[in-house]
Amino acid sequence: MRSMPTEQLALYALLGFLVVVGVAFAAAWVAGARKARATLPHDDPAAEDGPPSFAHLGIGFVTNFFDTLGIGSFAPTTAWFKLRRVVPDRILPGTLNVGHTAPVIVQAFIYTVIIEVDMITLVVLIGAAVAGAWLGAGVVASWPKRTIQIGMGSALLIAAALMLMAYFELAPQGGTSLTLPLGLLLLAAVGNAILGALMTLGIGMYAPCMIMVSLMGMDPRAAFPIMMGSCAFLMPVGSVRFVRKDAYALRPALGLALGGIPAVLIAAYIVRELPLTAIRLLVIVVVVYTAIVMLRSARRDDLADAAVAEPPAADA
Repeated sequence: MRSMPTEQLALYALLGFLVVVGVAFAAAWVAGARKARATLPHDDPAAEDGPPSFAHLGIGFVTNFFDTLGIGSFAPTTAWFKLRRVVPDRILPGTLNVGHTAPVIVQAFIYTVIIEVDMITLVVLIGAAVAGAWLGAGVVASWPKRTIQIGMGSALLIAAALMLMAYFELAPQGGTSLTLPLGLLLLAAVGNAILGALMTLGIGMYAPCMIMVSLMGMDPRAAFPIMMGSCAFLMPVGSVRFVRKDAYALRPALGLALGGIPAVLIAAYIVRELPLTAIRLLVIVVVVYTAIVMLRSARRDDLADAAVAEPPAADA
């Protein structure tokens, strides 16, 4: 009987572990939602009852459809939620991470199977991203609204700059390698840990991960299993912390998940690719606008707090 190649065995083990992580996340989410409904005020977003709206499902479908094709889901979702005032700014990062976790797990299954990459490189970078997300989520989930606004506004501007580099083909083109030597692997692990932490703040991983692996001479296609594998493991880990701290909105997050899963399957197996140049440019414009709105909101809150804190002038 022919033995299974080591690389293939490692891949099956990785996918099996991903199933365990996904089931554990689903169980933690259900338990957290039940606890929130029982203990939180009824108007708290983490305790909202009822199914997600058609708008929640629609944005989940659209953003995850284009995420599967390489656009990214966090920035467009942030823009829609902010401009439509769907989710309070303070719990926006948690809503993004919790809601997009299930569709990203499906993406990871697809792309780790169809795109080859060295398993040691893949596992090390995934582990680094998970560590960064665990630390980042614990910090972000406790931040006040103003800090979230400034952090997300700044992160969106960085994301827009990276998208713009990719749009004008200013990013490095990469090489053909599917593995990294030890020195570059350690450097990439540090970089992926930082990207994992930034994921918890709402900055997507696609563009920066593509640039990082290309700078190190890897085939840019390797960014897909690295990025989606990293997100599939780090997002459940980070999202559990958001769920435990009730730092997310339940109904919109559920809409992102339920609308996103079929969109991933349609994009990956039926559509596969589309001419996305105009859509990428539109996303960049919307992301920049949303970043400006987020930073202006933080500025208005600063001015309002200063007005409240300022003592009344003494009578002459």
